Amino acid sequence: MTDAPPPNGQPNQQPGQSGQPGPQQPYQPGPQQPYQQPGAYQQPQQPLSPSDEKLWSTLTHVGGILFTFVVPLITYLVFKDRGPFVREHTRQALNFQLTILIGYVAGAILTVIFVGALITLAAGVLSLIFGIIAAIAANKGEMYRYPIAIQFIK
Repeated sequence: MTDAPPPNGQPNQQPGQSGQPGPQQPYQPGPQQPYQQPGAYQQPQQPLSPSDEKLWSTLTHVGGILFTFVVPLITYLVFKDRGPFVREHTRQALNFQLTILIGYVAGAILTVIFVGALITLAAGVLSLIFGIIAAIAANKGEMYRYPIAIQFIK
């Protein structure tokens, strides 16, 4: 018994066998590739251990001394959701370094009237002294608030 051709004259074939596209099959996730919807949120990151929080808090203050606001900004964006201790220290360091940046810019502008050099020097000394104090406090596991920081990020 042979299959009779369908009434339209085409041979009996399953979709996709003749090279012609058949109806699209839905994606079936396999054990090798779990299905992820494009643009789906990833799982939240694990919180840091207390020693890691102290380490990153200390590094953000030291990085602020060396590279101004760049290191506190990066560590704040990366670690703000990983623990309350590291969030507070990176926030404080970022606010302080942005305040010091204002001092550097004002000093650079005012160098025209020779007072700017003193302002720039004062900003550098304050950044060094308060950055070291904050790094020591973070390393001890204590909270620290810079005395002259404008709170840009709350």
